[in-house]
Amino acid sequence: MGKDVKGRRDFMGMALGGFTALGGIGALYAMKRSWDPLPSVKAAGFTTVDLSGAKENVLNVEKWRGKPIFVLKKTKDMKADDRDVVVGSDRYHVSIGLCTHLGCIPAYKPQKQIFLCACHGGEFDASGHETFGPPPSPLEVPPFKVDGQKLVLGEAGPEYKKMLDAGLTV
Repeated sequence: MGKDVKGRRDFMGMALGGFTALGGIGALYAMKRSWDPLPSVKAAGFTTVDLSGAKENVLNVEKWRGKPIFVLKKTKDMKADDRDVVVGSDRYHVSIGLCTHLGCIPAYKPQKQIFLCACHGGEFDASGHETFGPPPSPLEVPPFKVDGQKLVLGEAGPEYKKMLDAGLTV
């Protein structure tokens, strides 16, 4: 009988140890998941914009990290600029759609080919340069990478790094 009790105690000890180990592993897994960023935060890091369907002189507004991103396919008669994003034979204006004065969202006026900030009358040309009013600097260019006919926002590709080195992103 003593041998049977000792065997039962050993079994109970191993069972309790096993359940404790499983509980510890579950707790560690739960802690690790709480440290990981949420899927919505991971997704907010990069935004891919397909440029193949873009129409000339029509503003497309995308969203990246909670900010509006202006993507404008420039017409052939619009002045070429060092801030243009060139994809194939097409030129695009790409910028964060917030006025550099107080952060209002400018509207695009296709007939005049300007961005107009109604808050204080600031104007930007089709390349994002400030042309009138209180904005202190051009519209900011977000980090981007050209991938075929797609624009990946949030990743600094060679085209963006060239603009950054030349001081053209702001």
